[in-house]
Amino acid sequence: MTSTLRPSPDGVARAISGPPTRGPSAGLLARALASRILGPVLGAVAALCDMSSHAAQATMQPAAENAPAQTTQTAPAARGTTQSAAQDASAKTAPSASRGARPADGWPVAPFAAHYIADWRGINVGTSDLQLETDTVPGSYQYTWTVTAHGVFRIVYPNDVIQQSWFSISGDHVRPEKYHAQDGTATATVDFDWHAGRARGETEKKPVDLKLNEGVQDIMSIQIEVMLDLANGNLPKTFSILDKDELKAFNYTLEGPAKIRTALGELDTLVVASQRTGNDRILRMWFAPSLNYVPVRAERSRAGKVEFTMKIKTLKPGPT
Repeated sequence: MTSTLRPSPDGVARAISGPPTRGPSAGLLARALASRILGPVLGAVAALCDMSSHAAQATMQPAAENAPAQTTQTAPAARGTTQSAAQDASAKTAPSASRGARPADGWPVAPFAAHYIADWRGINVGTSDLQLETDTVPGSYQYTWTVTAHGVFRIVYPNDVIQQSWFSISGDHVRPEKYHAQDGTATATVDFDWHAGRARGETEKKPVDLKLNEGVQDIMSIQIEVMLDLANGNLPKTFSILDKDELKAFNYTLEGPAKIRTALGELDTLVVASQRTGNDRILRMWFAPSLNYVPVRAERSRAGKVEFTMKIKTLKPGPT
């Protein structure tokens, strides 16, 4: 689910077009429908991490059962600064577990396996799975995100979209070590060489070689970094995130607590919004302090309209 790996317009065109016939076959119509719907959806799923300006546009309505209270955003501040006093006060109104919570085993974050449903205009088009596990190297973790199309959409998009991030945790902060994404034959791989201060790799067969600054995240590791920052009550207002072949600045806002209904029951959550400067696309994620800040809902909106929603269905302890 990265902005560099998504169905291309050519794929959509091929699904819709074909040899002249007296009338379109049922199979061709199904492929056309799936391609028209799932193409934008997979683009939206990809953008849930990085809010890329290349994400497709597909208007949808939010799910009524999980609709949160209205929240507002504050203006971004300089990189590395924390949320305002007002926002800190808002966070303190959340449950006591929302600040400083730690898994019982002592790890900064607990391995987990979460399963989500992906909806577009009320239609279930697929599923999404997040899995955090400890790596073979002590103190290191592997975070994997898999998106799977369902039903007729699987005909057009048979390959799962997979993103992975390997990282370590030092001083309650995430330091990415490697990022990999794959969608069929399309791949992206970037290694973070912190000793040399460079991020090197290849995305869509194009070389990547960028200078690293402290605090840089990839579009997967940023989720874990936000979970840790929420647990510490210290969410920065901006992050530098490696997306495709460039570093992009994203503004983050802690909008405050919200109680929502989920498949896991009613949960107290903290809502975090992220947005690129000058972009009207906003990503909101609901993190549950009682579940070690695992995200239980995510939605992307544009110009005030929700385009895409992911809602948690199951949550299990992850492999260690």
